This record gives sequence, C-alpha cells and structure tokens, in this order.
Amino acid sequence: MSGSEHIRDVDEGTFSAEVLLRSHEVPVVVDFWAAWCAPCRTLGPLLERLTVEAGGAFQLAKVDVDANPNLAVRYGVRGIPAVKGFRGGEVAAEFVGAQPEPLVRRFLQKLAPSAESLELERARSLLATRHWAEAESAFRSLVEQDAQNGTAALGLLKSLLMLGKGAQAEELAMRFPAGAEWAEAEKLKALAAVLAESEQQGEALPPDPREAAFLRSATLIARGNLPAAMDGLMDVLRQDKHFRRGQARQVLLGLFLLLGDDDPLTRQYRDELASILF
Repeated sequence: MSGSEHIRDVDEGTFSAEVLLRSHEVPVVVDFWAAWCAPCRTLGPLLERLTVEAGGAFQLAKVDVDANPNLAVRYGVRGIPAVKGFRGGEVAAEFVGAQPEPLVRRFLQKLAPSAESLELERARSLLATRHWAEAESAFRSLVEQDAQNGTAALGLLKSLLMLGKGAQAEELAMRFPAGAEWAEAEKLKALAAVLAESEQQGEALPPDPREAAFLRSATLIARGNLPAAMDGLMDVLRQDKHFRRGQARQVLLGLFLLLGDDDPLTRQYRDELASILF
C-alpha cells in the first residue's frame, strides 16, 4: 500500500473515527477488499494512485472484509471490491467491481469535486444569474490556469459579449480551443465581430442607412439595451434579410443563444425573425 498520509488501513475499532467522523471534514472513500480477490488487486492500486494524485481532496480507507466481517455486513457488502464514498457520516455514493479508470475518476470527482470544478460551478452560476462582470473575472481566472478548458473559455466568451467587450470576445473566439464547446462558440463569432467593429468605429457611422442602423444596434447591445438593439436588427432584416451575407441574422441568433430559449426577448424576437425570413 502507498505510504500516503491520505490512505489508511481501517478496522472495526477505528472505522468510526477514521471514516464516519472524518467524513464530516473531508470525503472518505472506503475500499472493501480481500487478499484473495483478483479484481481487488486491480482496483486497489488505482484507488491509491488517484488518492495520492488528489492530494487530500478525499481520504481512502481500506477495509479487509475477511478481518472485519461485521463492517461488511453492516454496510451490505455482498460482492468485492465494493467502494463506498462517505460524506457527513453517511454513504453518499458507491459502486461494486473493478471499474475502468474513467468511471472511477468520475465517481471521485462527484464525491469530492476539485477546487477547479468548484470554481467552474461558481462561475457558471454567476453567468446563469447574469452577474456578467463577476462571471468574466471567474472564467478568466480559470482560462488563465488552463487555456484548453473549453467550458471556461465559452463562459468567458459569453460574459465578454454581454459586457459589450467585442474586441476581447472576437480575439477569444478566433483562438477558441477545440472540443465540445467549439461549435457553440462558432455561433457567437458574428456577434463578437460586429461588437468589435462597433468599438473600432466609435461615434462615426457610415453613410449607408442600413450599415449605420446595424452598427448602432451593436452599440446598443454593448450598452445593455437589448430590446432596442433587436428592434434595430429587425428593421435592417426587413429591408434586406440577407444583409451582410446573413450577419444580421447571425447576430440575433447569437443573442438568443446568450439569453436562452426561455427568455421573453428570445421568444418574442425569434418569432419575429421567423416571420421575416420565412
């Protein structure tokens, strides 16, 4: 067994202190095993390695069921290896058998989320409650730690867009990491581009009325006046539904994506957009 301070052999005399009481402070993973069990010899070293890797995010308690039959009976162990995760003195999660490493990692992450996972959840909560500036700060910190974190990058992109920071959003969208979130980021590129263009344009507007209206809508987005911005985009599309090769339409779709399907503005303007396009 590893000499890690986070891994302990536990018996019936120490179980209460090392598992039940300790799990009020930090999650405890209990590995019910036996020396004769071949799958135990596969799972045990994996659990030990992941425990060391976690660096104290949880503790591992190893219980030999042959030497501690009462514990096995008490916790309903009918097959081994049996792994039970304790939080607050109670079993919070469990599995049986020598599972593959990805499944074991997911089990441990749910039982004892890493500091990065907790920060990501906090950032996503800030985004969902539309605390844009706080969300930007939280997501930016995560991206600085790991530029390939697609979830954090997408959260940062959305935050920047809702704060009207077009140039930063466009730069991020152009170097967005590959992964599951890339397709959603692609749908926000048009919005990032027009916000960046509006920033560069400043107060001066082009002489073409539709171009001027389009860029004025981008300014309104940056200021947070989304109803007025959407009205302006609708007016542009009524005159030319293919304006800028579909960029006006893509900007609206990007706004719908940011706001979500249940937002009243999304429902209202999506219906209007459909009536114009079709």
